[in-house]
Amino acid sequence: MTGPRPGLSWPVLVGLAALAAPRVVLHDLGVVEEGTLAAGLLVVVPPACWVAAALWWRPPRPFATLVVVGALYGVLLAVGHQLLWNAAFDGPVPALGGALAGTDPALAEVLLRAAAVVSSLVTGTLVGVVTGAVALLLHRLTR
Repeated sequence: MTGPRPGLSWPVLVGLAALAAPRVVLHDLGVVEEGTLAAGLLVVVPPACWVAAALWWRPPRPFATLVVVGALYGVLLAVGHQLLWNAAFDGPVPALGGALAGTDPALAEVLLRAAAVVSSLVTGTLVGVVTGAVALLLHRLTR
């Protein structure tokens, strides 16, 4: 049984998601600092390209299409953060605090990495939701 199709080919969907992947690498390696013009462009330009692609190719469901792109971006974000985990932190990796302070370091790392994966998937999907809503609105306004 198959569900609704996202409206663009899978290579296009993955390619659109990959437009946002350089930010993960450049940020985690400390090449681009938060608050700079470069960082801002890396945040804004890829989702703007997603919206432009949805307007250009006119998939039947632009909202769903860009939610899929965002979810794929979330996967890339999660993988990138996991691969660059040690490089992303100056010195020791984060530790758990509060009630979980003193947790075995190996368990703490598993918990923190799992939280980072969930956070990445949610972030990517939410970017897809926002861009999908913008694309849907613009799609309806430009019929």
